[in-house]
Amino acid sequence: MTSERECYVYIVLPGETEFVTAGRFRVILTPEGQAIGEFVYGRRYLERDDAVELDPVQLRLRKGVYETARMQGFFGAIRDSMPDFWGRCIIERNAGSVQLEEFDYLMQGPDDRAGALGFGLNVAPPAPQHAFNRTLDLERLQIAADAVINDASDITGTAAEQVEALMLIGTSMGGARPKAVVEHMQTLWLAKFIRQNDRWNHPRVEHGLLQLAKACDLTTADSKITTVAGRDVLLVRRFDRDWAAHGYLRHRMVSALTLLQIDDNPLARGNWSYILLADEIRRVSAQPAADLRELFARMCFNAAVSNLDDHPRNHALLASGRQWRLSPAYDLTPAPVIAMDRRDLAMVCGRFGRWANRENLLSMHGRFLLSKTEAVDILDRIVGTIRSQWRPTMQRAGVSKADCEVIAGAFLYEGFFHSTV
Repeated sequence: MTSERECYVYIVLPGETEFVTAGRFRVILTPEGQAIGEFVYGRRYLERDDAVELDPVQLRLRKGVYETARMQGFFGAIRDSMPDFWGRCIIERNAGSVQLEEFDYLMQGPDDRAGALGFGLNVAPPAPQHAFNRTLDLERLQIAADAVINDASDITGTAAEQVEALMLIGTSMGGARPKAVVEHMQTLWLAKFIRQNDRWNHPRVEHGLLQLAKACDLTTADSKITTVAGRDVLLVRRFDRDWAAHGYLRHRMVSALTLLQIDDNPLARGNWSYILLADEIRRVSAQPAADLRELFARMCFNAAVSNLDDHPRNHALLASGRQWRLSPAYDLTPAPVIAMDRRDLAMVCGRFGRWANRENLLSMHGRFLLSKTEAVDILDRIVGTIRSQWRPTMQRAGVSKADCEVIAGAFLYEGFFHSTV
C-alpha cells in the first residue's frame, strides 16, 4: 500500500436523488505497516439541516476526525459500500495482472453501489447514474457472467463493455454468485444467474425460500423468476432504491458487520452473534421491539431451513428516511448437509453457541425483548408453516421434484428437535 490515499465521500440525502459531499476519507500507512483510517465530516455538510449520519455506530454526526486501525483502516459504512466477491472478480478481470489495494476496490466500485454513499477524487460529487441494464439485456449479461466464471475472453463485445455491464452489481452484501442490476418498470432488480456447476436450480430454490419466509410472516425482499435462453434468472427487488420524479432515491444501508464493529474474516468469527446483534439493534433501531421480534423469527427460520450462510453481511439496517430499521431479509439459501444430528448457523444463536436447534434458539429470548411464551409461539408457528408448506411452496416456485429431493434434508433436520445437553 502506498503511504497515503484519500477520497471524498458523497451521500444522497433522504428524499433526494443527487449526491452531496459529506466528508473526506483517508487511509495512512504508518512506518510499522499499520493502516490507519481517518474520516471527517465537511463543515458545510454539518451545517445542513438535512444532514444525516453515515452510520449509527462509528460515524455519528459531529465535528472532528474519526480514526480507526481496524479492518485495514476502513470504517464499517465505507466497507459496506465496497464491491463483494463477485464485484472484486470483475474489477480484477479489468485490471489484468495489476496488484490491487483495498483502496482500489473502493474507487473502482460501481456508482450504483449498495446504500446511499459514493466516492470520488473531486470535491464536487458526480451526477448519479441513471442508465441501467434492462431485462432485455439478461441473456448478454448471463453470457458475460459465464465468461468471467470460466475466465474466458472470446465472447461478443469488447472486454471493456462486458466489464461495464457487469460492474452494475448493485450491492456489496450479495455474496459470490454472479449478478448484475437490471431496470424494469422504474424498479431496480438484482439479477442472480445460474452457475453451470450448481447442484440444483439456485434461482428457483432461493425464490422459493423467500416465498416460504413470507409464509412464515417474515419481511423479505420481493423476488420473481424469469427465463432467458432456457436458463432461469432470479430477480430480487432492491430495497435500498425507490423511484422518484427525477431519479432513484438511495437509502442508507449498513451491514451487521458494521453494527457489531467486526471484520468478516475467520479470526473475527467469535463475535458473529445474533445475541450481540440484538443488543445493537435495541440501541439504534427506531422500533427496537418490532425489529428484535423479526430478527428472532429470522434466526429461527434460518435454523429450521438450514440456511447456514447467515453471516453478518446477510443482515442489514436500512434508513429510507432519517431513522434506522432492520432491512428485509435477503440471500436465503438452504444447505442440505449430511450431518443430521447437529448443524451450526454462521452466528451464535443461544447459550450453546451456533447450534441450530430448538432449545438453543429459545435459550436467550429475553435479549430479543420476548417472553418465553412469545418466543415459543414464534418458533412453533415457523416450524408448523415449514413442515406443511415447504414442498408445496417450492413446487409453486417451479423447483423440480428432483431438486426438492436434493434439498429436502435442509428442512427441519432431525437434530433440530434434540436436546442441547
